[in-house]
Amino acid sequence: MAKIKITTTEGEIVVRLYDETPLHRDNFLKLAKEGYFDGTLFHRVIKDFMIQGGDPESKGAPADKMLGTGGPNYTIPAEFVYPQLFHKRGALSAARTGDEVNPKRESSGSQFYIVWGKVYKAQELKQMERQMAMQKEQSVFNGLVQENREKIMDLRRNRDRAGLQELQDDLIAQTKAICAEMPKPAFTPEQVEAYTTLGGTPFLDDQYTVFGEVESGLEVVEKIQNCETMRGDRPKADVSMTVEVIE
Repeated sequence: MAKIKITTTEGEIVVRLYDETPLHRDNFLKLAKEGYFDGTLFHRVIKDFMIQGGDPESKGAPADKMLGTGGPNYTIPAEFVYPQLFHKRGALSAARTGDEVNPKRESSGSQFYIVWGKVYKAQELKQMERQMAMQKEQSVFNGLVQENREKIMDLRRNRDRAGLQELQDDLIAQTKAICAEMPKPAFTPEQVEAYTTLGGTPFLDDQYTVFGEVESGLEVVEKIQNCETMRGDRPKADVSMTVEVIE
């Protein structure tokens, strides 16, 4: 079981890396051993959300420098181990670019974030489950639209409104049939327990790779996420780090 220590200007954070996400684990260990993170900053900090670091361009960066795009010249394939690994408070997760340019949701080669989030009420999680079900339906429908793209374009070119309506109704029916065969999105008892007591960011689940968790130093994460920030969510007073492998 691999562990790393992140020594910051606000204190030490010990993180256990998951064996279930070997690509992310091994990459993080490699970078840590090379001293890649040493001198970098937690360059993006959002209260009640998360603290983000790992941008090599943040080393010695002047206060007006925009950060968040740096990293090695590679990405890491997504390793979603969901719902086993999720965004509870203290989770270590990989940052990435958005779905529109990164449909496979591959992770940044170096940038990471540690979750803080908030504590949720059970009814809030139920509402989130309903939203997840709607998003799943929309995703299935969008996939069917893509499959029928040429047919849709032909109907549009021919200005066949009746044909378009008929096809839309058929795709909606197909969507409902497909979704009826799929398990409904639902949080596990472990997630509900964590999100209603410890806290976290459930809306990020199954979207970003979770590859570790804080074992000690959560109070340091709290201190950093509470710090005063300026433009770009960068802390006004630099929060730098060194990262070493301890186990």
